[in-house]
Amino acid sequence: MSTSKIIRQRIWDKLQAVALPDTRFHMNFAEVIPDFVGSDAATDRITDLPAYKASKFAFITPDNCLVELRRRMLAEGKPFVMSTYGIFRGFLYVEPGSVPKGAELYAAWLDGMEHFGRPITLEEITKMGRFDFMVTGASAVSVDGVRFGKGHGFFDMEWGMFTDLGLADDATPVVAAVHDVQVVEDKLHPSETDILVDVIATPTRTITVGNRGKRPRGIKWDLLSKEQIDATPPLRELARIRGLA
Repeated sequence: MSTSKIIRQRIWDKLQAVALPDTRFHMNFAEVIPDFVGSDAATDRITDLPAYKASKFAFITPDNCLVELRRRMLAEGKPFVMSTYGIFRGFLYVEPGSVPKGAELYAAWLDGMEHFGRPITLEEITKMGRFDFMVTGASAVSVDGVRFGKGHGFFDMEWGMFTDLGLADDATPVVAAVHDVQVVEDKLHPSETDILVDVIATPTRTITVGNRGKRPRGIKWDLLSKEQIDATPPLRELARIRGLA
């Protein structure tokens, strides 16, 4: 079994005690990055970051632990792009004024986002400019910034697409929101597709990653199957843009 699988399983066992069940996947952590006890406090730590306060165009993953952050961003009128579950329907964009006052919490949920957010292509995102802040959940993250997702590689693909188009790069602030039990104290060696984060926000700590290594850039097309590409509209779009389709 690979190191990442061993770490995920170890963390998933600990998560049982602090995770909040998902409405569809319950506690199946291979299919969902859950919300957790104390996520509001972790969100406080994110919104206290200077990079968050200065952000004007962010990317946020659809993870359950980021519902409160999405709610606050909607209330503050901060525009952001969010991927749909599994990127199966690409990306959604929520702009200031698109959510009625009082509906921010509903809009922050995945079903609500489908109602208030509008589908947006990679070409449209590129015309809007670079992301200046990115936030993701994780199954686990090490103190040196190595992030593990559910094992499907969705955030890795999103990062690959965004860096390919110049929407993000090694200097883009990336924050991971996790429970304390999801922080791995071991030093880990990232794979060629692992995204390293700059900050880890937990209910009790804000961990700034020192001497973070370089992040990968672009899509590793040779690591993707035809089925993955066919099932992911933005990948098909990027392949067309790059003359690969």
